[in-house]
Amino acid sequence: MPQQNTASANSMAGAAMVLGVLGLSTSVFFIGGLFGGIGLILGIVALTTAKRTGTGRGKALTGVVTSAIAIVVSVLVAVFFVWYANKTQECYRPDSFQQYKQCVHQQLTGN
Repeated sequence: MPQQNTASANSMAGAAMVLGVLGLSTSVFFIGGLFGGIGLILGIVALTTAKRTGTGRGKALTGVVTSAIAIVVSVLVAVFFVWYANKTQECYRPDSFQQYKQCVHQQLTGN
């Protein structure tokens, strides 16, 4: 019976680590925040299980850290996109791409 608990602790810690790394690598596409959130929850549960069983702590900790970073990066990317859209909203109906580029440059630099 203890081996079954050890195996499940390792699998949950491994899943947290995989989701954290996956979330970190996809955090610029917003979906990383979702993977990071799930990975963070699994990582915290795996950490408490690792404390009890003594296995999987490193993977669980890696999952928690990478998931937290993925969430932060996703939030920062979302904030940047909202800021950019707000700053350049006058440029959304250009006649050409060149006009769009000029409009965005003017909006961002203030010239």
